Amino acid sequence: MNALIVYESMFGNTRRIAEAIADGLKNAGVDVTLTLAYDAPADLSDYSLVIVGAPTHAHSLPRAKSRSEAVTWAADPTKNLALEPMAQAAGVREWLEGVMLVGDPHFAVFSTRADIPWIFSGDACKAIAKGLRRRLAEVDTHTDFLVDLDNRLLEGEETRAREWASGLIPLPIA
Repeated sequence: MNALIVYESMFGNTRRIAEAIADGLKNAGVDVTLTLAYDAPADLSDYSLVIVGAPTHAHSLPRAKSRSEAVTWAADPTKNLALEPMAQAAGVREWLEGVMLVGDPHFAVFSTRADIPWIFSGDACKAIAKGLRRRLAEVDTHTDFLVDLDNRLLEGEETRAREWASGLIPLPIA
């Protein structure tokens, strides 16, 4: 079985979750390709499982404006945030616009979002799933991984990501 993990990350939290998911899949014997969205293939025909993740910005997927705001946040020394090298590159939102659904891969999506009630934070998973449905894909499962209000992953989230990944294996993969 082979899997593609497509993600974008502003401050490293979503990248760390994507890496943990990749570790969980690799430990289960899955051949994994991990890539940032700006460099991800549009043709998914080579993959039996596609996992897509992004941070939640303003209740949805990052946009050019929210990516610019992330630069401003990272420049504020009181926030103690480090911007990822490709944080301003095209992300999951733009990748979804060009995806060609060939074959029948299974899809799972994840997001990172603030540890506050969903109604206040929103959830990038919904936007990812909607973008995939526009391409006639069905999402088998989704989950959110949480950051605190200082934008740090909560303790145990990377472990939870590895466990979530291992739970993707029993999906009926073609």
